[in-house]
Amino acid sequence: MKWVDGKNRLPIMSWCENVESSAMEQAINLSNHPAVFHHVALMPDCHTGYGMPIGGVIACDGAVIPNAVGLDISCGMMAAKTNLSFDDLNLETLPKIVASIKRDIPVGFAHHRDGQPWDGFDRAPNIPVVQQELASARRQLGTLGGGNHFIEIQAGDDGRTWLMLHSGSRNFGYKIAKEYNAIATKLCGMWKSNIPPVRGEDGLAFLPIGTEEAQEYIAAMQYAMEFAQENREQMMRCVVREFNYYTGAEVVEAININHNFAALEHHFGRNVWVHRKGATQARSGQLGIIPGSMGTASYIVRGLGDRDSFESCSHGAGRATGRSAFSRTHTVEECDAEMAGIVFGGWGKGRDGNPDLSEAPSAYKDIEDVISSESDLIEVVVKLRPLAVVKG
Repeated sequence: MKWVDGKNRLPIMSWCENVESSAMEQAINLSNHPAVFHHVALMPDCHTGYGMPIGGVIACDGAVIPNAVGLDISCGMMAAKTNLSFDDLNLETLPKIVASIKRDIPVGFAHHRDGQPWDGFDRAPNIPVVQQELASARRQLGTLGGGNHFIEIQAGDDGRTWLMLHSGSRNFGYKIAKEYNAIATKLCGMWKSNIPPVRGEDGLAFLPIGTEEAQEYIAAMQYAMEFAQENREQMMRCVVREFNYYTGAEVVEAININHNFAALEHHFGRNVWVHRKGATQARSGQLGIIPGSMGTASYIVRGLGDRDSFESCSHGAGRATGRSAFSRTHTVEECDAEMAGIVFGGWGKGRDGNPDLSEAPSAYKDIEDVISSESDLIEVVVKLRPLAVVKG
């Protein structure tokens, strides 16, 4: 960890060795934000996001910032440890398991044809954007999404076979995030708030806690968190069912966590709203998940409760190169070589019709460097290597 020098209202603490200039500009904007409290923390996977860097953590005193939570509210991870020894896993079954998962779990923009059951739909808050999106949300439940969302079968250095997935609140959470960022932007303009200029979606508009708009956003966000956790649960049940069919394995332990959310917590003598955008809560003794890329290791970790990180850690490896730039500068042959020995479905097509290589391992930072950079935030429990991958 190091302090970042600069003429800021609040200090910046960084666990990221080399923060890209655009992400540092966003961190500086946060450090000068009137609602941000004490300091800004940057995790080792930090890279540029909308308004706030992904891999950033802030605490707000009396306010919430929708863009500091992010567009995929409650995007997160779920990992399940099975009772199957890796030595007893028949690797020849992996392509069949992957095919079955793809058959049962919609990926990318696809949804289920019919609404999925969940008793949580009966307790949806009476908030306009939530109510108008509920019908669509019923078909989104139990779907993976696109981008860096994934399902993996992994071998742990504990000798067990693990199952892992990464997904969030889908378009349901996205609509909530967009709605309240727009409301916050309009209100901050009316109030002439002292925040950085809003450029498209790249803004830090906030909602004071005492306002009706803030209370609505918090209720909608928390409901989206419930939805996202159930989304991961439903997909994991499907993955476990298919894995059990081919192997007979059962789950003995599971972890389900968020890395895009805001929560009221006590830090540095104050009750504040901690925003973790692409960052995971890492309280002392708390289990977490830090995935690498689709071709590198992932980690089950235990939090150490570091106060300067607001009890947080990284949420993954973090991108090293932008999606379009990476696909332009790398070849299918190079990326195939990085995936040698791992069952996966190949590379899709980008909008330009060329191969989309943006999720290849070398598009991400070195996960080993990320983990070593936060040894004061977490301790490693299990190291996992990918055997088979389903990508959104």
